[in-house]
Amino acid sequence: MKNELKKTPLDYYKHLSLFWTDLIYLMSSKPQALSSVGPMRNFATNSKKIATELIDSNEDLVEFNKRLMEYYQQLSDTWTEAQKKVNSKMPKIPNDSEQFDSYKRVWIDIFDNDFTDLFDSKKFGENYGKLISSELELSKHWENMVNVMLQSANLPNKKEIDEVYQELHALRKRISKVETELRVEKKRIKK
Repeated sequence: MKNELKKTPLDYYKHLSLFWTDLIYLMSSKPQALSSVGPMRNFATNSKKIATELIDSNEDLVEFNKRLMEYYQQLSDTWTEAQKKVNSKMPKIPNDSEQFDSYKRVWIDIFDNDFTDLFDSKKFGENYGKLISSELELSKHWENMVNVMLQSANLPNKKEIDEVYQELHALRKRISKVETELRVEKKRIKK
């Protein structure tokens, strides 16, 4: 009973997701449920991998959202403080034909200084680094899920496509080099 009180909503979500994933996996592994060949059978077999990856990605999504909110909170707080400083200096700006230009210079100077201080701060740097890390973790999870789906459909994954593009690029370079050598050789023969 005590242990249940300490569970977070994420723990309940994980438990429920794993339960349904296991149930679907057991149902889909029966030969009479799906045809014994084809992408649907592969997908059903790999659905547990996808669900597990999705559950793991939810933890990183929570972390990403937390860091993103902190990032925008820091930007918003800095903007608010800078605008307060500009507003406090506004009465000191002379009311003449150059007022708008003076206001613009004050605004730019204050915002430039405040945002430079923010971007140079340790707190901002740490949060931004963690934001990027969690974003990369999320992209890894999504790539893994896509690879499982592509594998289920007997399609090439991103790595295999990248290898094909690299080979294609190398072939283009070699063909271009051979064409250049051929032109040079033709010119030499004509002389």
